[in-house]
Amino acid sequence: MNKIDRRDFLKLAGAAGMVGVPGLGALAHASQVSALAKSQGKAVFYANITAVEPIMAAFEKATGIKGEYTRASSSKFVPTILTEFQAGKLQADILQSPQPMLDLLKQQGVLAPYASPSAQGYPDWATQDDSITLFGIEYVSYLFNTDHLKPSEAPARYEDLADPKWKNQIVMANPANHASTIAWLVGLKELVFKSEDEWLAFVKGLAANRPMFVASFGPTPAPVESGEKRIGISMPKYIVTKKPAPLDWGPRSGQPLLGTSRAIALTSKAPRPDAARAFIDYWLGKEAMSLLAKDVGEYVLAPGVFPEIEGIDKVEVKPVRDLSDEELQKWGREFAGIFNTR
Repeated sequence: MNKIDRRDFLKLAGAAGMVGVPGLGALAHASQVSALAKSQGKAVFYANITAVEPIMAAFEKATGIKGEYTRASSSKFVPTILTEFQAGKLQADILQSPQPMLDLLKQQGVLAPYASPSAQGYPDWATQDDSITLFGIEYVSYLFNTDHLKPSEAPARYEDLADPKWKNQIVMANPANHASTIAWLVGLKELVFKSEDEWLAFVKGLAANRPMFVASFGPTPAPVESGEKRIGISMPKYIVTKKPAPLDWGPRSGQPLLGTSRAIALTSKAPRPDAARAFIDYWLGKEAMSLLAKDVGEYVLAPGVFPEIEGIDKVEVKPVRDLSDEELQKWGREFAGIFNTR
């Protein structure tokens, strides 16, 4: 009997209607993990995403391969990996980060080509790179405290964040040096506002409201939870991870949410390449993506999978354009002047 490879199996299963059978995905995956992958024992995963321990445990249960997770902060991710790689000591088999970071690492030879069959059904733009697969969008909008603001009182559009009534009531990551916030603001100019003049008026109005600056998105929910601030330019996923904090999200007026694409890749000198491919296949599958959406609140690209946040399945979520280092520096200087940051 001729062997059927994984791609052919998935095509046949889809044609037969088998993919939707509960539990079949995990069983099929487990049966196809090679003996070589299992013999390698573990897959080492460097990432800057949080709260993924349930996925690591589920991967080990499904495959018999241990997932070893090391978190590196966004500011240290690329330097740490490049230092280890150039010294010939990189232990990571798989890397996960916002797409621009993996683009930089690919340019340095850190990544290897791999097209996972588990990404079938993802948007075409998520799988067009031979080494980097996009699996989600680090979506950004704004959060508000429902104990202090009714939904009808909260900003309905991005433009409303510039209303003077929100002076001293907003927290956000520093737009002078936080890359994701810089990309988000530029994305609003390119994807939401009708003209650059309207966008610039919004940015200046937001700056005039004297937001409190923090180092990254991570600290943005706390002042909103406590009521110290009414609004936080932040990520809706915190509604899940901070539950039962009194948080809701906007805008609810039909404007899209924007964010940086999240991606995963195989390293070019992976110590355990077969186990790594098995991990990537599992990570991109519906089971893992459902855990990431449900338990972490992430917006993922697996078809039909959404975080358990009211209304998120109805809103359009768009990836922002990758900004070059030169553009990030340029806009960082521009925003430092507008927001009068130090």
